[in-house]
Amino acid sequence: MLTPSHISSVVRAALTEDAPYGDLTSETLIPAHAIATARLVSREPGVFSGGAVFAAAMTATDPLIAISVLVDDGGHFDAGDVLATVVGPARAVLQAERVGLNFTQRMSGIATETARYVAETAGTRARIVDTRKTTPGLRQFERHAVRSGGGHNHRFSLSDAVMAKDNHLAILTADGQDLTEALVGLRERLSHTTHLEVEVDRLDQIEAVIAAGVDTIMLDNFTLHELAEGVRLVGGRAIVEASGGVSLATVGDIARTGVDIISVGALTHSVRSLDLGLDIDVSP
Repeated sequence: MLTPSHISSVVRAALTEDAPYGDLTSETLIPAHAIATARLVSREPGVFSGGAVFAAAMTATDPLIAISVLVDDGGHFDAGDVLATVVGPARAVLQAERVGLNFTQRMSGIATETARYVAETAGTRARIVDTRKTTPGLRQFERHAVRSGGGHNHRFSLSDAVMAKDNHLAILTADGQDLTEALVGLRERLSHTTHLEVEVDRLDQIEAVIAAGVDTIMLDNFTLHELAEGVRLVGGRAIVEASGGVSLATVGDIARTGVDIISVGALTHSVRSLDLGLDIDVSP
């Protein structure tokens, strides 16, 4: 998912935003011949993500910059660990610093938070999965970070799978259509390779949806008791996804109801960036 061409396009857009006409401070204050040696250092423990993005940000400002990423994406680190080293023209290193840090701090924050959710579900069948509640333009970065933390990805976009949610079903039923018949008709129009998921918010909707032969049924904002009952009613006829109101305090109990998937918007929409810093030494 995270391709070099996509990394390059996003990083270059960020660098243009941050220095549209160059880095005025570095260009007027730092000698052109100065060389910087820098270390990407963690200020707190976490899970790393975004090594290739950090490297791309650094080398985009000057191809003479040499960078070594010392921790693989998905690797755990402690406070004070050196995650990468950078050597190159000081002006270029300083110009790339903030963009490289912004991406890597956010991606590592997502990876770290995802790893916490995954740890809470250990010993269950449940997968921790992200949602489309991502930062516009950064979905590939953020979803890569979820995988770095041991999580999994939901559909990437509206074009990737059919997912009928509550608003879709409300429009169907308001139009007088039978839910099962409407879904069966939908299935007949889809390619055999297209995944079909339907969201329900009541137990009494499950049988009508399952009867249509859906691939996944999402139980939205169900109580723990309702989730367990929903799993029993589905009886292995579809993948069962739990969604809504998921937190670190609740995810373990949700996983133990027997659901297959737990989707967590908080992995990307409200995560805290990790505290990483770039410590720089400059030689004349």
